[in-house]
Amino acid sequence: MSKLGTDFYRRTDVLAISKELLGKVIYAQKNGVLTAGMITETEAYAGIEDRASHAYGNRRTDRTEVMYRKGGVAYVYLCYGVHHLFNFVTHQENHPHAVLLRGIHPVEGIEIMEQRRSMRMKKKGFTDGPGKVTQAMGITVLDNGLDLLGERIWIEDAGIKIASGDVLMGPRVGVDYAGEDAILPYRFLLRDPERYENNKKP
Repeated sequence: MSKLGTDFYRRTDVLAISKELLGKVIYAQKNGVLTAGMITETEAYAGIEDRASHAYGNRRTDRTEVMYRKGGVAYVYLCYGVHHLFNFVTHQENHPHAVLLRGIHPVEGIEIMEQRRSMRMKKKGFTDGPGKVTQAMGITVLDNGLDLLGERIWIEDAGIKIASGDVLMGPRVGVDYAGEDAILPYRFLLRDPERYENNKKP
């Protein structure tokens, strides 16, 4: 497997990046413990023109400033004061595009994920939401701004080829405030992730 480089993140098409992240494997190493999961769900946020984006209208605050950096870093923020949400910053400097990680299928370090989630993996809903993913992988706001080419959090291409018919598209979750942009098909979901477990090909 090969670690994704800056060329992957610094492209201009956030929708393509969001879709192509499906089937990639995200790794997180914390306190000497490694966890990993195949990415199964993402949402694209298209910067200053996207009403659902934190950077809409070129909004630059202490929280959003990391989104204006060159692609290939993490944007992690606290939602409702409880959930840590992880995003891949994409595009070039001063173009605040990002992809929210919404779901994974665990493939490594499952026991530690179960301890962090206080539940067994077989239970429905184990890592099918952005806050659940970060909890399982030990990702917090302390990882905000982290270089995704380092040894703390990174993404690898496992050579998994996703069949086009296995990718579902739809509107993003929880962005009703975004007006017409709320119904844009910027959410990508992998149907039947178990089919691709252990690098199985369709």
